Amino acid sequence: MAHYQSMGSIPPKRHTQHRRPAGRGKLGELYYEELMGEEGFSSDSSLLYHRNIPSTIVDARVWEMGDLSTTPNHPLKPLHLQPHTLFDDAKTVKKTDVVTGRRLLLGNGDVRISYAVAGATSPWYRNGIGDECVYIERGAARVETVFGAFDVAQGDYIIIPRATTHRWIPRASRKEPLRAYAIEGNSHIAPPKRYLSKYGQLLEHSPYCERDLRMPQGPLLAEDVGDKADAETEVYIKHRGSGPASSGGIVGTVHTLPFHPLDVVGWDGCLYPYVFNVRDYEPITGRVHQPPPAHQVWEGWNFVVCNFVPRKVDYHPLSIPVPYYHSNVDSDEVMFYVEGDYEARKGSGIGQGSMSLHPGGHPHGPQPGASEASIGAEYFDELAVMVDTFRPLDLGEGGLACDDGKYHLSWSGNRGGSAGSGAVHSID
Repeated sequence: MAHYQSMGSIPPKRHTQHRRPAGRGKLGELYYEELMGEEGFSSDSSLLYHRNIPSTIVDARVWEMGDLSTTPNHPLKPLHLQPHTLFDDAKTVKKTDVVTGRRLLLGNGDVRISYAVAGATSPWYRNGIGDECVYIERGAARVETVFGAFDVAQGDYIIIPRATTHRWIPRASRKEPLRAYAIEGNSHIAPPKRYLSKYGQLLEHSPYCERDLRMPQGPLLAEDVGDKADAETEVYIKHRGSGPASSGGIVGTVHTLPFHPLDVVGWDGCLYPYVFNVRDYEPITGRVHQPPPAHQVWEGWNFVVCNFVPRKVDYHPLSIPVPYYHSNVDSDEVMFYVEGDYEARKGSGIGQGSMSLHPGGHPHGPQPGASEASIGAEYFDELAVMVDTFRPLDLGEGGLACDDGKYHLSWSGNRGGSAGSGAVHSID
């Protein structure tokens, strides 16, 4: 995100001496400068000033991350996944964290989509493969990072750059545990280029702007969170390695640091985590049905993220507000149905918390009767997060475990399985 920020104590000139306070007439010890940058030295970066040498570790061991294998969607079928069913044991949820408790739903060589319902604090963690975009479906948490902290809650996207050390602390709630939908790229995740000026400013036609982004609260040091600065700490790292081909070669390591990772006294630059709430997204509408790119919010390498928010719909006198049938010639489409009234879609089984996969090579669209039923509608009250990928998605162990097994029959009436529906269904 090329939007300059400065936080905490930094020297007037980069790559120059920055020292700790010391007694009168004495020089304090140097802080240790770390450049966190993208694409070598050729893209956005930030400079962080540490109390400790950031390379220091005293031990390393293997992190066994669980089943990251994937299974092809073959024979080719549209799928209905029900990730809520993966976390229906309250006792288990209390012990589950957002990092180690993720269940892989779908993935390919560019992006992995996971889901977690968590009640426990995560270990310190960084993803050494790519950026993460985590959407908060329900609940709330505090996310502590080396850049500062965030309070996140329902509807928040948090973008966490590659190699950012952080941890998740769910906020206890009797009503809702923390429900997190994690999109892990093998690349960087950022606003679409068409929304940005050549210098990185969000333009007037963008559906959100810099004012809508929440920056970290910081700087954040160990003593600020009630921990000891010299506390030996484990950091879980997800990275590339010689893991099995079925897991994409993804492996994990745990590094032991002789100090607490929250030791950054100041930083500045254009690379940092930030939060955007989906309710601040201004939908783009038109006289006739707008295609999915009108709903885009983020992009990564070979995938995009869109959100469908409550909005007025098509106002041409002969408009059909629901989407036309469309073949995903170049992409697989994943829709996560967060809020809205999907109860009428009894023929498809889709409801709040559902996910659909519409694979490339298969035309999809509204349920039978939905086009006629939508005529005259002026407003759709719905919220969904969509990921489109430009390489086929395989199923992870979580996806296999929560597939309803019959969604592909939902357009065919009673033949072969579940019946169709005449419900209004606006989601693409």
